[in-house]
Amino acid sequence: MKLTAEQIQNNWMDLEETIKVFISEPRRSQLLDLYSRHSERIMMMPASYKKEYHNAFPGGYVDHILRVVDCALKLNNVWVEMGVDESTYTKEELVFSALNHDLGKIGDEEHESYIPQTDQWRKDKLGEDYTFNNKLAFASVPDRGLFLLQSNGIQYSFNEMIAIQTHDGLYDDGNKKYLMAWAPEQRPRTSLPFIIHQADLMASRVEFEREWLPKFKGEVKKVNNFAVTKTPKQTIKTKTLSNVKSQGLMDMLDSI
Repeated sequence: MKLTAEQIQNNWMDLEETIKVFISEPRRSQLLDLYSRHSERIMMMPASYKKEYHNAFPGGYVDHILRVVDCALKLNNVWVEMGVDESTYTKEELVFSALNHDLGKIGDEEHESYIPQTDQWRKDKLGEDYTFNNKLAFASVPDRGLFLLQSNGIQYSFNEMIAIQTHDGLYDDGNKKYLMAWAPEQRPRTSLPFIIHQADLMASRVEFEREWLPKFKGEVKKVNNFAVTKTPKQTIKTKTLSNVKSQGLMDMLDSI
């Protein structure tokens, strides 16, 4: 998947407009300043480092963030329609959490998180077009994102902290303390974390389908105005078989 220079620029403008529309002062100006200082990095960075994950291409991060915001707003309407207590969070908290749920992926003030992979074998065999920058001290994505916000003087609410911290849901074992509590008083007092997690999950799934389903089908397909390169079925099959060592599994795949 590739974005044109125009698409990358338009996405960046949409990101700035989202901040201007949904985030109030002083956080609006603070966020715009933070994003502006790292604009080149954020504008061009991928959402992940590996092709098998989502949006691992230049401009993929902003594309993902915009989709999560859109999903969050639409899912919020569904939750409200089904009877969720919307008085427990605000629309600004919803959008702020969606905007910054993956902020930790940009790295720190000095170092970007993802850098181009220089090992050709890992690019060819593992689909790693990027790799982690070892100059960056380790931190989880939510922890680094929250640190970036507070170190730039950008205050966030308790609701936003929990939503950003748990946006990966139960895919991250560290979230069990918030999401698997059995005592009613220990459960989240708002549905915001669940909405943000569902929005991130939906966006990532859409991005997976956009990238991979046409390849599995071996056909050319236009998805959301993006042209997907045709991958013949036989090419996929040959590449798959070349990585299989078990004769039994090879025979099974060969019959497909």
